[in-house]
Amino acid sequence: MDLASLIVVLTIALAVIVACAAAIRVIRQQRVGVVERLGKFKRTLEPGPHLVVPILDKVRYNLDMRENVVPFPPQGVITEDNLMVNIDSVIYFQIIDPVRAAYEAQDYIKAIEQLTMTTLRNIIGGLDLEQTLTSREEINQKLRIVLDEATGKWGIKVNRVELRAIEPPATIRDAMEKGARAERDKRASILIAEGQRQSSILSAGGEKESSILRAQGDREAAVLRAQADRQAQMLRAEGEAQAITTVFSAIHAGQPDQALLAYQYMQMLPTIARGDANKVWIVPSELNDALKGLGSAVGSVASAFPTTANKGDFQAPEKIDVQHEISQRSADDEAEAQRTMQDAIEAAQALEKTGRPSLRMPEQTAVTAGPNGAAAETQHDQPQGEPNPMR
Repeated sequence: MDLASLIVVLTIALAVIVACAAAIRVIRQQRVGVVERLGKFKRTLEPGPHLVVPILDKVRYNLDMRENVVPFPPQGVITEDNLMVNIDSVIYFQIIDPVRAAYEAQDYIKAIEQLTMTTLRNIIGGLDLEQTLTSREEINQKLRIVLDEATGKWGIKVNRVELRAIEPPATIRDAMEKGARAERDKRASILIAEGQRQSSILSAGGEKESSILRAQGDREAAVLRAQADRQAQMLRAEGEAQAITTVFSAIHAGQPDQALLAYQYMQMLPTIARGDANKVWIVPSELNDALKGLGSAVGSVASAFPTTANKGDFQAPEKIDVQHEISQRSADDEAEAQRTMQDAIEAAQALEKTGRPSLRMPEQTAVTAGPNGAAAETQHDQPQGEPNPMR
């Protein structure tokens, strides 16, 4: 084979290889190819390898069938109250008809952007600033419905529309921040005032209970002091009575004469003269006569009240054992304390069982005269029907 024939064969083989390469088209997953034959739509190519007629057929569009996310730059929109706000939106759409998406709109992404701007201005124009900031979900829903109706003939379905940001003017933002700060300060002041109110109420309740308990303690202490003073006075009075009785009985049993009385008078003279107001003391010369008259007067009084005891027959009265009485009283107080404690324990147990407090009034103590003139105390329970003054 000569060189010319070899060149022709190689040329034909190369042409065949180029034609086969041009005839094989591979479409990737989730994409669709639109084939045109001599400038007219012929068919669509699904994902995978396909054979087309070289020179006659051409894959004009290779469309992505996945959901597309297209963000749009911020757009200036005027609200109903004549305030300019910048709104940044994003659109989620998907091609459902590749033929209509390829031939119905020259640039469907730009068309969706312009349609979004006009629809958004129409919706925001009927809302004030506060409604615009608080009605995002409503705005998204209205915008999606309008876009879905308009892009349906383009073979495109709008799935979601989101407003990423709504930025009011700087002056409005400052006013809103001041209002929000004032509202937070107001809530904080209310919470502080409520806390102070609760604290004052609790403090007043505690002071009230403390005053009541302090008053009850003062009352019980006063009662105990009064009882102690009464017992002390009774013991002193009883001792003085016994001493007076002893002295009086001893005097009458001793049958004093005029010499004894004169001696006692002489012993009292220095005491009488020791007074601060006595500057000069004069002893009368008639002292003996006065003593005689005093002795005769005492003798006449003694004769008027005869005594049954003879001279030298004096008997001292029975002595009172004060220590024994104090010990007995201490034992009684201890027994009373034990009984009160037992009553409190029983009341607490009853409260745990029934859930209601068991009221028991403190016993009242009445003082009566015991044997030998000693003071004796009797216990009387307060009737259960009367109200408790301690509560």
